[in-house]
Amino acid sequence: MTAEAVERKAPYVIEWREGFKIGIAQVDQEHRHLFTLVRALNLQSVQHTVEELLDYVVTHFSNEQELMESSGYPAFEQHLRLHEEFGAHVADFLGNEEDWTEERVQELRRFLNKWLIGHIMTHDLRFGKWHASQKHTPAPVAQPAARSGFLARLFGRG
Repeated sequence: MTAEAVERKAPYVIEWREGFKIGIAQVDQEHRHLFTLVRALNLQSVQHTVEELLDYVVTHFSNEQELMESSGYPAFEQHLRLHEEFGAHVADFLGNEEDWTEERVQELRRFLNKWLIGHIMTHDLRFGKWHASQKHTPAPVAQPAARSGFLARLFGRG
């Protein structure tokens, strides 16, 4: 594909939808912000936006994992592994040192949108339904969790 064709191709953008809610206000708010950051990816600001996105992913995953662990979510370990696999995939993508092109930005955006939607609508929604069934008081707003663990180390955010 020529550079002109890539420039003319519409960016791959998916907007947040109310149907993505899992029923835990803090998690839903963080998911909404992740979509905003992915939508903001563009060639002119990719380096800054990727840094902000990585930082926020570590924060979100830490907060979500803290809510799961503190509530006794039985699939917590499986969910943690999914987050780690995501982090490893993103690290591989970013670690190849290729120059940023419009096509590469769109490839990252497509991957992130596809992963976010699939993960939210399957695994996070499962957690939301489980959490609601536990007759918990509303999930407390997690204080920013200690940013440790695999992803924080992987992205140098610990």
